[in-house]
Amino acid sequence: MRIRIVDAFTDRPFAGNPAGVLLLDAFPDDDRLQRIALEVNHAETAFAHRLPEGGEADWALRWFTPATEVAMCGHATLATAHVMHTTGAHEGPVRFATRSGVLVATPREDGSITLDFPTAPLTRVEPPAGVAEALGAEPLAVLDTGPDVGDLLIEVSDEKTVHGLTPDHRALAAHSARGVIATARAEDPARGYDYVSRCFFPNVGIDEDPVTGSAHTALAPYWSERLGRPGLTGLQASPRSGRVRTELRGERTLLSGHAVTVIDGELLA
Repeated sequence: MRIRIVDAFTDRPFAGNPAGVLLLDAFPDDDRLQRIALEVNHAETAFAHRLPEGGEADWALRWFTPATEVAMCGHATLATAHVMHTTGAHEGPVRFATRSGVLVATPREDGSITLDFPTAPLTRVEPPAGVAEALGAEPLAVLDTGPDVGDLLIEVSDEKTVHGLTPDHRALAAHSARGVIATARAEDPARGYDYVSRCFFPNVGIDEDPVTGSAHTALAPYWSERLGRPGLTGLQASPRSGRVRTELRGERTLLSGHAVTVIDGELLA
């Protein structure tokens, strides 16, 4: 199996969110997929194979963390589309059949790729008991992001608070299916981003995810309503960091970013 490691939502290596990408003839059994993802040991490893022509999708796509399969992943989808377009495996927009429906990735003239994802349905909820202590900050607002994303979206007081979070990951695990998205308005939009976030996913084996495309399907509608604009840029302020351009289109959200292949090798086992 040919395996590549791609840094997504960045235009330079060793930043953004790394993902393993394997383009296959067919999916092996689930246990083998999970073992490969554990060996790669990045937040996500994406597995894809071509589908017969004439259907609603071009490729089947699945995503695995080191611990489990997930229903949606933005950065590994971006990484997979990047590999397809840079290697000639697919030209033009590619339609992926996934557990979250058909997702489309479209290459742009500037080298970026735009993903068309479902917008997360947001429901305001009361802050769960203990979540402030687990996160290490008082929530200004708490929203459920629906079954596909599976997080609590928590707005905190300011950007400095987001940068300074040192959560209790074990305690956070009790509060949502996947984890917690912490966010705040950008302190200075002149720096090129409108809001900042960090994502903690202890329930899928990822204490902090470097840059999370799926989280931005919830961040985009939340901040677009607050700021009054459909098109925004989010900074995910993990140690690796990365930016996601978002455009809200009702029930769909467009996520755009660059990607860089950093390793190209062969899986021998």
